[in-house]
Amino acid sequence: MAITRIKIQVTGIVQGVGFRPHVYLLAGAMGLSGRVLNNEAGVLIDIEGEPELINQFVSELKSRAPALSRIESLQCTDSFAPAHYTDFQITESAVAGHKFVPISPDVATCADCLRELFDPLNRRYRYPFINCTNCGPRFTIIEDVPYDREKTTMREFAMCAECRSEYENPLDRRFHAEPTACVKCGPQLFLIGPGGASEKIADPLAQSLALLAQGKILAIKGIGGFHLACDALSHETVEQLRHRKYREDKPFALMASSLDVIRRYCAVSEAEAQLLQSPPRPIVLLNRTKDADIPDAVAPRVKTLGFMLPYSPLHHLLFEGREGPLVMTSANVSDEPICYQDDDAQQRLVNIADYHLLHNRRIHMRTDDSVVRVISIPCWPDKTTARAAQDSSQPVESAVLRRSRGYAPAPIKTGFRFGKQILGCGAELKNTFCLTRGEHAFVSHHIGDLENFETLRSFRDGIEHFKRLFYLNPELIAYDLHPEYLSTKYAQGLDPNTPKIGVQHHHAHIASCMADNQIDGDVIGVAMDGLGYGSDGRMWGGEFFIASFAEANRVAHLEYMPMPGGAKAIREPWRMTATYLWRTFGDDFQRLSLPFNAETDAKSWNLQKRMIQSHTNCPDTSSMGRLFDAIASLLRLRDVTNYEGQAAIELEQIADHNCAGHFEFDITDDNIIRAQTIIRSAVAEILNGAPAAEISAKFHLGVAHLILRLATRIRDEQKLNRVVMSGGVFQNVFLLRAARRNLTEAGFEVFTHRRVPTNDGGISLGQVAIANYRMPS
Repeated sequence: MAITRIKIQVTGIVQGVGFRPHVYLLAGAMGLSGRVLNNEAGVLIDIEGEPELINQFVSELKSRAPALSRIESLQCTDSFAPAHYTDFQITESAVAGHKFVPISPDVATCADCLRELFDPLNRRYRYPFINCTNCGPRFTIIEDVPYDREKTTMREFAMCAECRSEYENPLDRRFHAEPTACVKCGPQLFLIGPGGASEKIADPLAQSLALLAQGKILAIKGIGGFHLACDALSHETVEQLRHRKYREDKPFALMASSLDVIRRYCAVSEAEAQLLQSPPRPIVLLNRTKDADIPDAVAPRVKTLGFMLPYSPLHHLLFEGREGPLVMTSANVSDEPICYQDDDAQQRLVNIADYHLLHNRRIHMRTDDSVVRVISIPCWPDKTTARAAQDSSQPVESAVLRRSRGYAPAPIKTGFRFGKQILGCGAELKNTFCLTRGEHAFVSHHIGDLENFETLRSFRDGIEHFKRLFYLNPELIAYDLHPEYLSTKYAQGLDPNTPKIGVQHHHAHIASCMADNQIDGDVIGVAMDGLGYGSDGRMWGGEFFIASFAEANRVAHLEYMPMPGGAKAIREPWRMTATYLWRTFGDDFQRLSLPFNAETDAKSWNLQKRMIQSHTNCPDTSSMGRLFDAIASLLRLRDVTNYEGQAAIELEQIADHNCAGHFEFDITDDNIIRAQTIIRSAVAEILNGAPAAEISAKFHLGVAHLILRLATRIRDEQKLNRVVMSGGVFQNVFLLRAARRNLTEAGFEVFTHRRVPTNDGGISLGQVAIANYRMPS
C-alpha cells in the first residue's frame, strides 16, 4: 500500500478557534496519521496515509473549517519520506522564524457555554468567565504569538486538574482554549464601594444587580474595558450619568437581554437581528418605535437607538431575571479613551460611578464596542421599492461605523499586494492606524480622537502592540497632510531614515473605499465630510475627483466659504448659517423675517463679519459638512453642538422620507458648486411656512441630485462609470440611500464602505493603499 506524506501550512485566523481539534478529528475519522501544531505562520499539519485519502482530507479541510476560523491560504508540500507515524497527535507549538499569525477578535459567548452557564448541574454554573474554543476573549488578552496561554494575561492563573484535563483533551471543546478556567482556578469578581473600599460580600454579582435596581451607576469591567451601566428606564439616573460624565447630548449605547426586549423599543429587521446576534455582537443602530418607553435622555433628539446583546458571560448574568435594558456606555470622561485598567478606572471614574464591579483577569489591549448599521433597506414611498424592502431576496448591506471589538484585529484583504510593510497613521478624529503585510491591511481597533495625551498614548501603544503581534517593522510611513494633527506629528517624529509620504485627506477617503471593495483603476470619487486639509492649504470637504490609488485630480468642489472663528464655527453652526446668508443676500439678510435672525445676536454677527472682511481667523472651507450645519441652524435645530456631527445628525432625523422634491445647486462651467441657490430656496420655504421636515428632505435630496449631476457630467467627459463615495457625510443613511438610488438608476456602478468606516476611521487604510502605489523605488 502506497503511503504519501505531505506538510500543509495553513495561514489565516486558525489559532485559538478550534482549528487543531478539527484537524485531529478529521484525520482520525479518515484513518490518517501525523501531527498538527501551531507555528508562527499559523497551523502546520504533517500528515501521511494513502494518497486518495490525503487528497480527500485536504478537500474537506478547505470546505469544512470551524466557524470562527478563516483560512487565507493552504499550501501543501509533498515528497517527504514517510515518518511511519502510528497515530495522529496535537503537539506543542513551534517557535521559529518570522511571526505572522492573524489573531481572532474577541468572540461572544457561544450557545454551548451559555447552556452550561445556566445549568445548575454544571461545574461552571453562573461562572462569569466561562469560555471555550468557540468563544471568549482573544485580542484583548494576547501579548505575543503564537497564541498560547503563557503569552496571554491568563498565564497568571494556574489551571486546576479538571480544567487541565479539558485543556489537554483533543476531543474536548476546551482543548487549548487559552482562557479556560473555572471558579476554582480562574478570575474572580469583586465589588469596590464608595471611597475605594472592597465590599466583603459573598456574591458581588447579586449585590451589583441590587444596586442597579436601586438606581446606582456602576463601572463594570468587561472584555475590552469598562462600561458605565445604569437602569435605562430611569430618567433621573440617566440624567445623573450625563451630568457626571460631562456628556450633554451624545446618545448612550444600550444593552438588552434578548431580541424580544429590543423589539419593545425598536423596529428590528431580519438583517438587523442577524447583526445583533452575530459573533462580533456590535452595537446596531435601530429605528426607535414611536411608543418606545425609553427616556429621551438616553438619546436626545434622535430617532435611533444603539442596542447590543450581551456578549460576555458576565453580561448574561447581569440580565438574569432582569426585563428592562441597561445603559452600557464606554467608561470614560468625555473625549478620553475608555478605561481598561483597574487602578486607572477607579481614579478617573471616582466622580462618575457609585460602585465598581471588577475582576482580576487583566486586559492587555483596550477595545471599544463596534457600531454598525444596515444601510440598504429602501426608505422610499413608492410601492415598487416598498415591495423590494419586504423581499428577502433583495441584498441587504451593513456599514461599520466604528470597527473595534469583534472585528479588529482581523485583517482586511485588499485584492493587491503591498510592496513594503507600511504604517498609515490615520487622521485626528475617530483615529485608527493601519499596518500592512502581503495582501493584508491590519486596520486597528478604534483609538478615538487624538486630542489629548491619554488617547495619543493609546495610539502609540497600539502601534507597538500590532508591530510585535504581527512581526511588522514599517519600511514606509503614510500620514495626513494636516500639519497640526498629532498623528502627523507622530509620523514625522519617527526614524528619519524611514521614507514618509503625506497623503491628502480626501484622496485617502476614496482610496479607502476602493481597497474596502477590492477595486483598482480610475473612478469618480465623491468625498464629503466635515473638514480635511487640502493640497492648496485650505479646508476641503465637498469634493469630486477622478481618482485612482496613484493620484486624485479634483474636478469639482463646493465654493469656498469662510469659517469665522475657525474651529468655533464647527462647534457653533450659527456662524456658518450667518456666513451663507450674508454671501447670498448681503447685509439685507438681517431684515428677513427669519426665526434665525430673531434668535441670533446681531452684535455677534457684526463681529464675525469684520473677521471675514479682515481675513482674521477665518479659514476657507469647501466642506459639505459645514453646509449641513448651516441648514440645521437655519431651521433652528441647533446653534451650538455638544458632539461631532450633532447638527447634521439632527437634520437627518427630521427629514420627511415621503418628500419627493429637491433643492438645486448651481454648478458653474468650471465645476464650482455654489450653494446660494440652496440657501435662497430654504429661506423662501421658511418664509412660506413650509415644515422643517420638508425643507430638510429637499436639502438632502438636493445633495443626492448634485452627486448624480456631476457624476453624469464627469462620465460624459471622461468615460468613467464607477462612482466611489466616502467621508463622514455618508454616515447619513437618508442621503446615502438617495444618492445610491439615483446613481444606480442612471446606470452607474456604485461603491460605498462595507468593512471599514466611511468616516475618518477608514482613513488609515486609504493612506497605506496610496503610499503603496507611490512608494519610492
